[in-house]
Amino acid sequence: MPAMESGSPRRVNIVDLDAWQETLDTIRKNKLRTLLTAFSVAWGILMLVVLLGSGQGLTNGVEYAFRDDATNSIRVYSGQTSVPYRGLRPGRTVQFTNLDYDDIKQNVAGIDHITSRYSIRTALAVSYRGQSASYNVRCVHPDYQYLEQTIILEGRYINPTDVAEYRKVAVIGDRVQTQFGKGKPLLGEYIQVNSIPFRVVGISTDEGSEGEREAIYLPISTAQRAFGGSNRVAMILMTVGDAGVDEGTAVADIVRERIAERHDFDPNDQRAVFISNALVEFQRFVSLMGGIRMFVWIIGVGTLLAGVVGVSNIMMIGVKERTKEIGIRKALGATPRSIMRLILQEAVLVTAVAGYTGLVIGVAVLQVMAKGITGSDFFRNPSVDLGVALSATAILVVSGAIAGYFPARRAASIRPVDALRDE
Repeated sequence: MPAMESGSPRRVNIVDLDAWQETLDTIRKNKLRTLLTAFSVAWGILMLVVLLGSGQGLTNGVEYAFRDDATNSIRVYSGQTSVPYRGLRPGRTVQFTNLDYDDIKQNVAGIDHITSRYSIRTALAVSYRGQSASYNVRCVHPDYQYLEQTIILEGRYINPTDVAEYRKVAVIGDRVQTQFGKGKPLLGEYIQVNSIPFRVVGISTDEGSEGEREAIYLPISTAQRAFGGSNRVAMILMTVGDAGVDEGTAVADIVRERIAERHDFDPNDQRAVFISNALVEFQRFVSLMGGIRMFVWIIGVGTLLAGVVGVSNIMMIGVKERTKEIGIRKALGATPRSIMRLILQEAVLVTAVAGYTGLVIGVAVLQVMAKGITGSDFFRNPSVDLGVALSATAILVVSGAIAGYFPARRAASIRPVDALRDE
């Protein structure tokens, strides 16, 4: 036979069917041991998937809670002074006016959208062609659309010209359209708000509560004139664009200081003006969800590692039981590498199949949970995405390799003479 030339490629059998057949035979001969090994891995992956899906459900619930409001908004409400200031007694009511809105809009940097809102203290009857009902009437500036993330279905929202010219126009929610319209579009029609006609220029909807879809929006200037509001406003709302928490907090502090200067109260008086910073609240929830997600990963991976340790221990016992067999193999010419591959194949196969089974069951459990809690606003659609599934698959392969490595190394180090003497 001619000698193989030096440097010629060596033919490698990538898929050794005999080795895989032998691995399957070993698994069949040790069904109970294999079942216990597989259960520990499947349980670890199952817990990891369920915990990660539950964490995602909490995150979805938080995002759902903020769905109909801008997460970068600052809302300023008036209150009463609680401490004396410059000779003025406490207990004074801070009444916002249009001048506060103008001052903040013109002099506070970092504001993206701003609106004030006039609240009508008495109930207003809304009617259309003999039909009458009570709805939430909101008297606002055009930027209120961005604060509440109102969606226009037909027509348009209130615009600056409506405010400047005191136009009697209205934007109505789609549920108002449904009740009053009876299938007929109300766009361009007139509705009566406290017996004052307002032309419908837009139909809106909202992803928030049902009440948001029953709101009626009027220009603030028109409402102040029509309903005796003078120049009073109940609250001032604004967004701060892409500002971070620190920048948003700085804007809120400046707003408080300017209002305090105009109304003569201590800027540190927290009861004179109440400020709700959605940016801070949302970031707090985001940080909380990030912490929960990290905790879930730690618990899930810890559970999986416990299963991997169990696999490794059981594989070590299997190597001990097969010591004589391994010795005979080595005496007949088996290399340490082939022995290691045999043990690793068994560990990876058992771990991968069991882990994938746990993954499938975990996804099924999440689907059952999602169907069972459809009415909850704080825990919604628990699920795992493709990235998590791929991560879990990678963990399975690595776990199987880790679980089988040490038993395989021990098997490869067995000397044939010692193995044949083993009882």
